[in-house]
Amino acid sequence: MTTGPIRTRREGAVLEVTLDRPKANAIDLVTSRIMGETFRDFRDDDTLRVAILRAEGEKFFCPGWDLKAAAAGDPVDGDYGVGGFGGLQELPHLNKPVICAVNGICCGGGLELALSCDLILASSNATFALPEIRSGTIADAASLKLPKRIPYHVAMDLLLTGRWFDAEEALRWGILKEITAPEELMAKAWSLARLLESGPPLVYAAIKEVVREAEAMRFQDALNRITRRQFATVDRLYGSEDNLEGAKAFAEGRDPVWKGR
Repeated sequence: MTTGPIRTRREGAVLEVTLDRPKANAIDLVTSRIMGETFRDFRDDDTLRVAILRAEGEKFFCPGWDLKAAAAGDPVDGDYGVGGFGGLQELPHLNKPVICAVNGICCGGGLELALSCDLILASSNATFALPEIRSGTIADAASLKLPKRIPYHVAMDLLLTGRWFDAEEALRWGILKEITAPEELMAKAWSLARLLESGPPLVYAAIKEVVREAEAMRFQDALNRITRRQFATVDRLYGSEDNLEGAKAFAEGRDPVWKGR
């Protein structure tokens, strides 16, 4: 367990990362750099398979950039650390699943942070917005991600108006995996993490690399790179014990035992 604006807790191969920066869990440069180091260490630790990102308290998940820190001298174009803002959206080669558990207000850079995770669960009290338009600036990461993940006109509505929307609407557009009661959020997140923890880590790594790299490629070019084992994670998977174990377990009618090698 670590202390400060970022706390971590490990159980088995699951790492829980808690943003705890009262009053609203806003992120300044120091916090962002710590988050980047935390997720970099998670990425590089072969004994960890899944991460959960959560925030302390029920009122705020994260409103994004700390404007008070900015007023005190934190430059908006300063050094956010190895993973970019919030430690996730620019962290290279993060080939492990990350679950986001959202409670309360999740807006601006906080929503962009959630969108950097692979699966998002939210409590019924969660609310979302991209209000940058009202501050005369752009929601940069969200402008890149949202139109590719939800219908174009819905994404543009959210970006151009900065309006608030609730968890039910976020679920309807496919931003969320599930809505839970506030008191059940972390139990649901840990249940999902345990499910992923029991899965094949080399397959997860291949999925994440392929999805990430194929975004800027033509379909056939990406497919050729998979079949020719030109993605590093795919090449490792196809030559692994786990790949053979999956076939053996199926043939023998038993559950596979994944070793990550």
